[in-house]
Amino acid sequence: MVASKSNYEKIRQKRLEENKKRMEELNLKKLAVDLRTTSPKTSPVKQVKPRLPRLSTELVPVRRSSRFADKSPVSYKEVAFEPLERPRRSYSYQRRDLLNRIYASDEVRAHAIDRAEQLQSGLEADFPSFVKPMTQSHVTGGFWLGLPIHFCKDHLPSRDEYITLVDENGDGTETKYLALKNGLSAGWRGFAIDHKLVDGDAVVFQLVSPREFKVYIIRAYESEDNEEENDKENDEEQENDKENNEDAGQDVDVTPLNKRAKRTRASRK
Repeated sequence: MVASKSNYEKIRQKRLEENKKRMEELNLKKLAVDLRTTSPKTSPVKQVKPRLPRLSTELVPVRRSSRFADKSPVSYKEVAFEPLERPRRSYSYQRRDLLNRIYASDEVRAHAIDRAEQLQSGLEADFPSFVKPMTQSHVTGGFWLGLPIHFCKDHLPSRDEYITLVDENGDGTETKYLALKNGLSAGWRGFAIDHKLVDGDAVVFQLVSPREFKVYIIRAYESEDNEEENDKENDEEQENDKENNEDAGQDVDVTPLNKRAKRTRASRK
């Protein structure tokens, strides 16, 4: 064991000396010292060229041929066209009117429906029709008019179309019919406001063509207004009769009959 260790040490020492000689031949020690003592070289800074300001260019008229000297230059500027839209109508209806809603009683509503059905019975049977009582959602707020489903399936188009509503004076209003919802949307608001429809009114729709309704409006409070007008007319007639009798010198003991009294007496007979 001792002999083997001594042989190994000899061989190891011999290799170390050989490696030392090789390092001296290559001057590796000197190169290592030089690298430690010398400072690292700095890279040169790149010089940035200053930007020169652009010179303002003036527009010079293009030379044109003598043949086009008298003609105006052609402009190739794009002109933006406005999209084609339907003109919107302005209405005097305001949202504060919702606070002043008038709700019709059941009696007034039923009376208007009866008169509308009487009017419908006198229309031509060749043109289909229906009666639509007005509610608050039809004439205020949402302004949505739902139509009878069976009438829409039998007589109205199966897709969205514009349908014109023609009143008794012949004035037409274009409305948008929504086939999936079976009702009138755009345009109905203007028709309801223009014709001053209120809760309790009854409207008769008569389909005179595939895209046109003839509309008859039955006012819920029309009878009361007519009675007030008749009373005023009767009072004026009585005053005129008194003045005529006084001028003629006649003694009038009996007051003249008004229209209501005449009607009642005639009915009694």
